[in-house]
Amino acid sequence: MFELVLRIGFSLFIILGMMWGLARLIRRPLLGRGHGTLEVLNRQQLSRGASLAVVKVADRAMILGVTDQQVSLLGETEVEIFEHHHAEHRDHLEVDDELAAELADGPKDLPGRHPAAPRPGRLEGSILSPRTWKTAVEFLRDRTSHR
Repeated sequence: MFELVLRIGFSLFIILGMMWGLARLIRRPLLGRGHGTLEVLNRQQLSRGASLAVVKVADRAMILGVTDQQVSLLGETEVEIFEHHHAEHRDHLEVDDELAAELADGPKDLPGRHPAAPRPGRLEGSILSPRTWKTAVEFLRDRTSHR
C-alpha cells in the first residue's frame, strides 16, 4: 500500500515539474521575437468594446481607435508627450529644518471628531456591520428603481 502511494506521489511530482518547466518555456520570448520599434504608450477604455490607444512606431506616435471590429488611425502626436517621467515620491522630497521640526511635533490645529458623529463600532466597515448592509440595499434599490 505504501509503495503504491509513493509511486503515485512521485509520478505526480514528475508531471507537475514537467508542466512547470513547459509553462516557463512558453512564457519566455523566442529569439528575434522582441518588440522592436512598436510600443503601446497609453490606452484609455471608452466603453466595453471601444478604446483609444497611442502606439509608438519607430519615432512616431499614432492615435488609434480600437473597437471589436476594426482599428482606425485617428491621428498622430508627439512621442515626448507620452514619455513618462517618474514623479518624486513624497518620502524622497527634501524638507527644511523648520518644517521637519513642525512635522515631528505632530498636528496641532487639526479639529477632533465632530461631537454628533456616530462612534465607530467594532464591526464598522466589515461585512457584518448593519451600516454596510443598509448602504448595499440602498444602492441596489436606487439602481433598480431608475430603470
